[in-house]
Amino acid sequence: MIAAVSPEHMDEVLIVGAGPAGATAARTLARAGVRVRLLDRSSFPRNKPCGGGISVRVLKRFPYLERELSRIPTHALARLLLEGPDGDRTVIESDAPAALMIRRVEFDALLVALALEAGAALAPGVDVVQAREERDRVVLTSRDGRQFAAPVVIAADGVHSVVARRLGINPGWPASAVALDMMEETPRTALRDVDPSTLWVAYGYSSTSFQTSDFRLQTSSDDHRAPEGYAYIFPKRDHVNIGVGYVLSYYRRSVDEAPYELQRGFVDRLRERGIVVGESVRGNFTPFLIPVGGPLREPARGRVLLAGDAGGFVNGFTAEGIYYAMVSGDLAAKTIVDSASPASLATRYTRACDYEIGAELRDSIVIQRYLFADRRRIARIVRGANRERATTRLILDFAMGRRSYKDVRRRILVRAPLLAGRLIWTLASKKRLSVVGLGQ
Repeated sequence: MIAAVSPEHMDEVLIVGAGPAGATAARTLARAGVRVRLLDRSSFPRNKPCGGGISVRVLKRFPYLERELSRIPTHALARLLLEGPDGDRTVIESDAPAALMIRRVEFDALLVALALEAGAALAPGVDVVQAREERDRVVLTSRDGRQFAAPVVIAADGVHSVVARRLGINPGWPASAVALDMMEETPRTALRDVDPSTLWVAYGYSSTSFQTSDFRLQTSSDDHRAPEGYAYIFPKRDHVNIGVGYVLSYYRRSVDEAPYELQRGFVDRLRERGIVVGESVRGNFTPFLIPVGGPLREPARGRVLLAGDAGGFVNGFTAEGIYYAMVSGDLAAKTIVDSASPASLATRYTRACDYEIGAELRDSIVIQRYLFADRRRIARIVRGANRERATTRLILDFAMGRRSYKDVRRRILVRAPLLAGRLIWTLASKKRLSVVGLGQ
């Protein structure tokens, strides 16, 4: 027997998940005068495994953040060290900060506080396990039997979105469309990077590539594929995030180490190279999944809109998700505010996401597959980062919000027509694979 939905649990909009996507959506809705309730299984502040890096362009897209970030420790970086799979390295420096380093336990609590200050309501300790659509509302049921209903729901409940699964919008991600990120966030008193002014990123990372003195893998002459992985050091003000990530299908197929063995070995090798000081701390280690296969073709259906990881709004090459989560949450809220009828919600939201972030997220998947297909391509990118200063400057301008993605994309492709042709061919091949069921 289905319990009746009590009147106090009837809202205009329900948001499942109070991370960056959900909290941003709640703030936008509340400021527009919409009655909105955030449901989250946790109480805030709560920890969330994540690298915790955001491109500075978030401040241009969400101007209020620049003032509010003073409420939490924030570390701005203008220096990036890139490393390729065969040991190629280069340092890129910008004339102003290009990335912000935050801890999710603090950042998420800040975004929730901003939503509540705007007038949103928060219901912590609500673990949604069931969802059903009725004629004029969506009903959500929590693990403890409570029910909540609203005419519209924003599902921002992460990569394993219960709402998306229960309603058949996304039955689940294939292993080729998610990355297993294995990271720890440890206080600097126990583990620290020797240069906290530098963001360190390695593409095509393999644990075996750091076991020889010249960092080079022994591969056959015709085996040029790069490992489908990455590694990083994200300096925070009082902590450091160190992690390794692999596309899940590659990890299952090609990596023998268990997640923490891989992490501890990575920290050991970084220490041997003089990049970090200290030991890995097992208690701070948390593996998690990130969708890196691109947004769902239909991130909305009927009265339900998917935002953040639930909709696949993550950059497939950099694995950055916070910025896109906030954008998709904001777009979901604005679509609801501007729509006269629920019948148009899904179409309008999909179009809005596609217009603002669709091209760059689709391109990120093409770039990911193009570069991982040949380790020499990653090496050329790393070696050429400082040689091709004009192109590097364009990318930095984009990260800092000085240029739009469309403008940067056009300028880079004009400067590199051969690369443009290769990427177009990769995209065409991807589409052909999708037709026969081999791609995403």
